[in-house]
Amino acid sequence: MSCPLRAIAAAACPVAALLLACPASAERADREKPTQLEANRMSSDDSRRVSVFEGNVVLTKGTITLRGDRVVVRVDAEGYQHATVTGNPARFRQLGDASAGRPAVWTEAEALRVEIDARSDRIELFERARLVRDQDEVRGEYVLLDQRSDFLSVSAGKGTQPSADARVRAIIQPRAPSAAGTDKPPAR
Repeated sequence: MSCPLRAIAAAACPVAALLLACPASAERADREKPTQLEANRMSSDDSRRVSVFEGNVVLTKGTITLRGDRVVVRVDAEGYQHATVTGNPARFRQLGDASAGRPAVWTEAEALRVEIDARSDRIELFERARLVRDQDEVRGEYVLLDQRSDFLSVSAGKGTQPSADARVRAIIQPRAPSAAGTDKPPAR
């Protein structure tokens, strides 16, 4: 009986390590939380440093939740992890840290494929991509969120020449000026 338990523990280690390297804007307390995984099947190839979880996969670690039909976790030679989550749709959710006097807000994302790169702290969404942060929302065929720099890029279609009817959609809520008056527009 120890062999199956050892295999499950070995497969969970790369996933746990992926989430230990939470980006700077992510909830700091997530780093100390245990990783919990549920799936219908899993396999692990230690020589290739790849673990695969299939069938209604749910991964949680603190405020982070990943959901999908399939999660593949790869570990590179330096120990950085890269996860690919596929589903119809695949979903990601995480609470960010409060910063600069602003409250912590949730980031929720969904697409047919979600890629999370711990080395660069980037999340990429492919096909029918949707990202919601607080009450703002963007939609497109491709979304890139760089959590280190808080940079967001959205594309309407695949490649550099999307079809004429492909469009990026965004809903951006108005922001109330801060009480200290620091949100004044720049002087011209």
